[in-house]
Amino acid sequence: VRALNQLRRALVEQLLSARARPRPWTFYPHASHRDLLPDLAASAPLEKSIEPQLIALVRSLPQLEAALKTGLHTLYGEFENPVRYREAVQRVREFNHEFNHEPNNAAASQRQFFIAPPRITKPSEYYILEQVRNAGADGYLVRNYDHLEYFKGERCIGDFSLNVANPMTAAYFKKVYGLERLSASYDLNVQQLENLLESSPPHWFDITIHQHMPMFHMEHCVFCAFLSTGTDFTNCGRPCDTHEVTLRDRTGTEHILQADAGCRNTLFNGRAQTGAEFITRLMDKGARSFRVEFLNETPAQVIQMIEAYQRLLKGEISGSELWRSLHLSSQLGVTRGTLEKKHH
Repeated sequence: VRALNQLRRALVEQLLSARARPRPWTFYPHASHRDLLPDLAASAPLEKSIEPQLIALVRSLPQLEAALKTGLHTLYGEFENPVRYREAVQRVREFNHEFNHEPNNAAASQRQFFIAPPRITKPSEYYILEQVRNAGADGYLVRNYDHLEYFKGERCIGDFSLNVANPMTAAYFKKVYGLERLSASYDLNVQQLENLLESSPPHWFDITIHQHMPMFHMEHCVFCAFLSTGTDFTNCGRPCDTHEVTLRDRTGTEHILQADAGCRNTLFNGRAQTGAEFITRLMDKGARSFRVEFLNETPAQVIQMIEAYQRLLKGEISGSELWRSLHLSSQLGVTRGTLEKKHH
């Protein structure tokens, strides 16, 4: 025992000594971040001949039904209850089967459906990821490192929570995890987003141009606390399935509350925002994938908005015409940005 104690003390002293020494590093005064990404942007010339694509994220089966009718090739789904994903995938398969049997319809135009698991994954919640995988979707909109590991080898697209804001981060997720595309960080203003498209292959990115901005994400479940006498999902009666909840702020705006499969709540801004006025600038930089996210819109509103953005991408209307006609807030990302340049 005495010898073991002496060994332990000697080991601790050596570890403390090692911790006190600074890590060895070398300073290269003339290096830049581009030295870490050789020929990254140059290896992927702009493909301006590729038609821009619009992608819709839906949060209910009625919204999915509406989006299927608009001709969009790619759809994302984020449902509160993952049990409904199997039904959603089956509906997309049925639609593709019906579509394929109509004259003049090519198989390449069939819809593909990606599922978004909850943003947070606890060790005890891997059964939710299993439910998501068992639905048999075409791919997954991954939000965290648990998703990256669990869906490894599947078709995956990185969502905004991975916070891809610079070319080094983008290259890391593309090369290490093989993601098909990456959602550009919501923290970027339009100039910073243009810089990202210039320093990385622009076809890597999904750019969200329409959304109710998520304001905060929390463990506390307002549905359970105020609409149930229960304490958790085992006895609350799931009021989130049958009730809509909004939180009114001091200005009178009602912000929309949504629950996820882990009973966590996200509060979304009550007014949708759009980056429509920046579309032309982003397309000139090579961006080709643009996302429209729906929250509590009706099927009729889903169709109306998708058709408006389709016209925008075709150049039939301007960005300012779109956001004024739909009564949206003109804003890209979290903020328009204090560094945004004035264009005259």
